[in-house]
Amino acid sequence: MAEAARSFGVLVLNAISANGLKRLPAARYSTGKDLAQPDAVLVRSADMHSLPIAPSVQAIARAGAGTNNIPVKAMSARGVPVFNAPGANANAVKELVLTGMLLAARNVAPALRFVSSLEPGMPDMDKAVEDGKKNYAGYELAGHTLGIVGLGKIGCLVADAAIKLGMDVLGYDPEITVDAAWSLPAQVKKAASVAEVLKNAHFITLHVPLVEATKNLVNEGNLKLVKNGAVLLNFSREGVIDEAAAVAALDAKQLGTYVCDFPSPAINRHPRAIALPHLGASTREAEENCAIMVVDQLRDYLEHGNIANAVNFPQVAMARESAWRVSIANANVPNMLGQISTAMARAGLNIHNMVNKSRNDMAYTLVDVDSPVGQATLDEIRAIAGVLAVRYLPHAADGA
Repeated sequence: MAEAARSFGVLVLNAISANGLKRLPAARYSTGKDLAQPDAVLVRSADMHSLPIAPSVQAIARAGAGTNNIPVKAMSARGVPVFNAPGANANAVKELVLTGMLLAARNVAPALRFVSSLEPGMPDMDKAVEDGKKNYAGYELAGHTLGIVGLGKIGCLVADAAIKLGMDVLGYDPEITVDAAWSLPAQVKKAASVAEVLKNAHFITLHVPLVEATKNLVNEGNLKLVKNGAVLLNFSREGVIDEAAAVAALDAKQLGTYVCDFPSPAINRHPRAIALPHLGASTREAEENCAIMVVDQLRDYLEHGNIANAVNFPQVAMARESAWRVSIANANVPNMLGQISTAMARAGLNIHNMVNKSRNDMAYTLVDVDSPVGQATLDEIRAIAGVLAVRYLPHAADGA
């Protein structure tokens, strides 16, 4: 007979879409901002690096793509997966990239400043407008080349939209996934390096995560390659562009405009910079999409141990064929499966099904067995050197 379903507490650090939270059944889940011993954490922008994370936490879910605000390395050492929502905000970011390109090409920002400087009651406003507008003449996007660094979901959507606007598109991504490759429009010309993109594009947009390899990906050295008057757009992460180098390129008029989603003292009010207040994913639709995606992933992990879109764990999914399941996170070292299987055999447990996957230093195993698992067996598995976390996931008696 299946064992009774357990309940879960989820600590919510930021405002999360109600339609996302509704996907956690009230009969089994409690959510709130003040849970002392939560099983999981839902977060958007809150900086968790300085927060104490309770030992009870078994998973963290970020309702967005980036996880720089989460101590991922420390969570990996505890065997705690960190989920995100890649692609859920892609359309929102795509639209803002297009907005940034149009703002720069049509000199919208300085034109708005000019109009706002005119006194509403001035008698010759029409003449002032006509005299001033010549200073803000721009150019059209069609016929220009857009260079895209990073061809994930967002990059592919930006490429498709740019092509429909009549632009040529040059793309670079050394780690493009199979799914992204299938989504990429055939008209996109493939570049061999970041330098090739910078050298040949009129507009350059970056869509990469901030990791060690992408820090200052655009920098003083390669910014010298850009066409005079080129537009650089960053709706990715602040650190992927060397801001000081970008400002220097603006001052030297090598770079025409820098458009970004990350205001700072260095670029605020710079006449050739356009900074937006972190608007990339700030749409009702994106926030809801992200919340729904991560909540579903979190629930599937808490109840069944399946992992989708964790930044530090392999993708693992196994259909339920037994009421009794154990999940094990461990260091990716030899003979772990043998030791786990031996511990179960010693307890007289018959393994019905098993999936094991690894990702870099992390390995993860789901095991379905044909009878209940005792605490002594779980403790024996936890005691194996290299095991980081063990969870017992008996199926709910009502099949939920």
